Amino acid sequence: MTMSGTVALHIFIPALSTAGRELGASPATAQLTITLYLVGLAIGQLVYGPLSDRFGRRPVLLGSLVAYFLGMLLAIPAESIGALIVARVLQSLGACGALVLGRAMVRDISNETDAAKRLAVLITCMTLTPTLAPGLGGLIEAWLGWRAIFVVLAFVVGSLLLLAVALIPETNRNPVSGRGVGFVLGGFARLLRSAKFRRYLLAGSCAGTSLYAFLSAAPFLYIELLHRSPQEVGLFCVVVSVGLAAGAMAVRVLIGRMEIRHGARLGNGICVLAALLLMAAHFAGMVSVGTLTGTMLIYAFGAGLGGPNAVAGAMSVDPAAAGSASGLYGFCQMALGALATLAVGLWYDGTALPLSVVLTSVSVASAIALQRL
Repeated sequence: MTMSGTVALHIFIPALSTAGRELGASPATAQLTITLYLVGLAIGQLVYGPLSDRFGRRPVLLGSLVAYFLGMLLAIPAESIGALIVARVLQSLGACGALVLGRAMVRDISNETDAAKRLAVLITCMTLTPTLAPGLGGLIEAWLGWRAIFVVLAFVVGSLLLLAVALIPETNRNPVSGRGVGFVLGGFARLLRSAKFRRYLLAGSCAGTSLYAFLSAAPFLYIELLHRSPQEVGLFCVVVSVGLAAGAMAVRVLIGRMEIRHGARLGNGICVLAALLLMAAHFAGMVSVGTLTGTMLIYAFGAGLGGPNAVAGAMSVDPAAAGSASGLYGFCQMALGALATLAVGLWYDGTALPLSVVLTSVSVASAIALQRL
């Protein structure tokens, strides 16, 4: 279920440029289908987390999948970029339920150390989505057109909804029943009063979700700057996503040998290095398929290593508010990801400079937060 949360984001990336041209949209406007998807993911998680603390994980998950499915059906006949954006927002508001509730369900059944291990498994599985989805999206777009992507997704999400009804159990054994909405939402305030939570929150949000800035810029950098085909864009995104999966798998090797905060610092340090290498390649006039893909592969490895440690640290601050912690963490991740993609889109000048500056800025901010833990 959690893997499905971002499939509609990644699978559409290779078709972004084509869909924008067909609907008469500029690159910046077309990128809103990515940016506003991230905004929807961010806002929805603020709602789903407390709701799942109050009413349980299962019913909230099922409702979110229904919204996800309806968003697919609306996107298929879209005749304008505005209609497509509306459908994408509905998709994101449904998709975020699986993201926030997957983390919360893991925390429901785990202590802090086990949570990091299990979240690493979860993140490794989640990385199959950005690993496979862009390549699949590129093939579907080439053979059947970009609208067929949403036909395929409607079938996938509808099937997942049926599987969830049949197989997903309730893991929140102590919902905050009998308490008012104010108490549940007050979990956000309790979490934010913790300096430890705030630092893990900022660190994980900055380092991990900034990868979406690359994914939104990838079609334009590879196609317009490096003169590659839409199908190749999907393959290059696959290569980068392998780094994310490798980083997440490394967590399972290092956990128990390294404190969670040190694992988060190590992953973030790799992100800083990769972002600086991309910036250096730009100023040296050496941006190529190899340098762009290689530096982003390193960046993704760092994000995959640091992410599970950061989220495990954040969600262990108050286990009784695991849903709220997951929702707040997810909101900040996606909000910062949306800001990163928006910055890259508005600043896009046909070079890799905007992407390198954004990635360097957020990874340095993450490093500052982690050094104070």
